[in-house]
Amino acid sequence: MLYTCRNCKRTFASELELDLHRDSCADGKLFCTECGERFSEGAATTDGWHYRCPTDGCDGKGIGDQIQKVTDVRLEVS
Repeated sequence: MLYTCRNCKRTFASELELDLHRDSCADGKLFCTECGERFSEGAATTDGWHYRCPTDGCDGKGIGDQIQKVTDVRLEVS
């Protein structure tokens, strides 16, 4: 079974390889707290100032508001 990165479309032989790749994937450096998707900065802005989630049907917007840098997001597992 192959595992595919949803950000850059690279494929990996194991889920572990995919998980390790996700930490450094340049195409998924932003995260939307509204829908949970990761995406590139280029997909989220056209002018470098205004950011919107590129996911259809999601209203996430604003860097630092609903749009976060992946390095700034901390997930809590309960």
